[in-house]
Amino acid sequence: MRDADELIRKTKSLDGRSYGGYKQLLGQWSFGDFSFSIDRVQSDPFAPPSACRILVPLDTAQIPSEIALDKLARIAAGDFLARRARKIFGARRSGGKSEAQLRIAPVGQEILPRSSVTWNEEGMELRVQVPFPAAGRRILGRNFARFLDYDLCELVYKTVCFGEDDGPDLADLTRHIHTFKDHVALQKILHERGWVAFVADGALLARASGISDLPMTDAVPFQVPKVLGKDTPSSLVQTIELPYSGKISGMAIPKGITVIVGGGYHGKSTLLEALERSVYPHIPGDGRELVATLPDAIKVRAEDGRAITATDISLFIGALPGGADTRQFFTENASGSTSQAAAITEAIECGSRALLIDEDTSATNLLLRDSRMRQLGRSEPIIPLIDRVGGIREELGVSTIMVMGGSGDFLDLADQVLLLENYIPYDATARAREVSRGEAAASSTDSAAPDWPQEAVRKRLLLSCPPPPAGRREKTRAEGTATLRLNREEIDISALAQVVDPGQAEAIAYAIRALVTDANGKETIADACSRFAAEFTSSSWQVFAAGRYPAFLAAPRLQDIFAALCRYRYLKARSA
Repeated sequence: MRDADELIRKTKSLDGRSYGGYKQLLGQWSFGDFSFSIDRVQSDPFAPPSACRILVPLDTAQIPSEIALDKLARIAAGDFLARRARKIFGARRSGGKSEAQLRIAPVGQEILPRSSVTWNEEGMELRVQVPFPAAGRRILGRNFARFLDYDLCELVYKTVCFGEDDGPDLADLTRHIHTFKDHVALQKILHERGWVAFVADGALLARASGISDLPMTDAVPFQVPKVLGKDTPSSLVQTIELPYSGKISGMAIPKGITVIVGGGYHGKSTLLEALERSVYPHIPGDGRELVATLPDAIKVRAEDGRAITATDISLFIGALPGGADTRQFFTENASGSTSQAAAITEAIECGSRALLIDEDTSATNLLLRDSRMRQLGRSEPIIPLIDRVGGIREELGVSTIMVMGGSGDFLDLADQVLLLENYIPYDATARAREVSRGEAAASSTDSAAPDWPQEAVRKRLLLSCPPPPAGRREKTRAEGTATLRLNREEIDISALAQVVDPGQAEAIAYAIRALVTDANGKETIADACSRFAAEFTSSSWQVFAAGRYPAFLAAPRLQDIFAALCRYRYLKARSA
């Protein structure tokens, strides 16, 4: 390994040369306490920044061995250091293209396995992007040498060296790890006790705004529910013990059908959004640290215009005019009801144990059909959710949490009903049953609805379906959390509310490319996606980016890889 002095001399000697001369710097360079590896040099000053790695031994970072050897602690520590790096690198003023700077992946409120900080037995890697300085297309070698000689060491020490006075605080790291481990333990408790979700007393669920995931400063803290009309705690109130938070009380949502009701602006959707985001752990101070949902829970909604490929939607769509087979349904432009029917059955197909549904984003005609419309319409192919949700619970073991503000028909089927008033929850289960008994029973359910099918949701085999031809170069990337791009094809994933990090979206894009290219028709879509999801929790990440040491990836869930793949218009599949 060559040393830093040689790198600095070589960099100075490149001053004023054409930009391609920077390729002479490729390789790994020793700075004593750490190494700096230049893995890819950008082709010109306007191309994506150069890919570099900072390799830091554990002794230099002074990270306790019990953290370095603990898999869960490494995930949390990597997330913590990525946030620290983002703060330290961002605090340094940029001189534009004339100055070098370190860039690392953006981070949100969730603690995720990230490629920006990886670990091995010897130490850690920080994967960064560095725009090499230039004037026009000429190298500013002396500027880059000054950055390497003075700035780089300071940035590294402030970011990862816990023994430095201005370095990260070990107490903050420990708190980050404990928060992560408590959430992991909480999700394990959900599984053991047969719960779908848990919301701790005092949790802050409301967000700053519709475009900010930061906590609202004056939010009403969550309160454990009392029985509506009584001053007694609900049976939903449970006390659990976590490794680091100790004993906490909160609202446990059991398996089954849970209906959340209440007036507009009273917090129904706020609660549901907190549950959908809490498949992931959250950072200390977020307010949702002790809110957890089953990790495979899926938010489903209507999505006009999406493609559907060989999906079995027969649970919800019966005989169609023209005789189209709904056991293996194809369309390039689904309606709202058909798209939501597909989303539900796809969630079941990939093994989700909980569905999250908001009336506001659902197709009304898929949710229910009142008695008048049932009497008037004689040939309706849509079987509404109200006729199927009980079977989904009993036959498939899948729970449903749904927000309903405009219809009380689901109250007849609900195992528990939550009423939100001014963001305060009440257990209205008993009151809902009184109301149901006072009304015409099952006013919108159809006793003549089709029987539950013998094989409710058929799995699909994934067939080879490579992306369309590329232009000058192959493209695999994400645009935020809304769009994936494979060459010239765009995949709209804006409806996937639980893809919360741009790094997750980019990782999904890599996974889809590999899945559709290597498919052989012998593996189900669910199994193929499961295999890739497991790979994302490993420490390498290279398999998804052809050895380019990707810096901006974050681990997605199996369910989100599956859902994104199902929206790929070139997908080819058939029933297993």
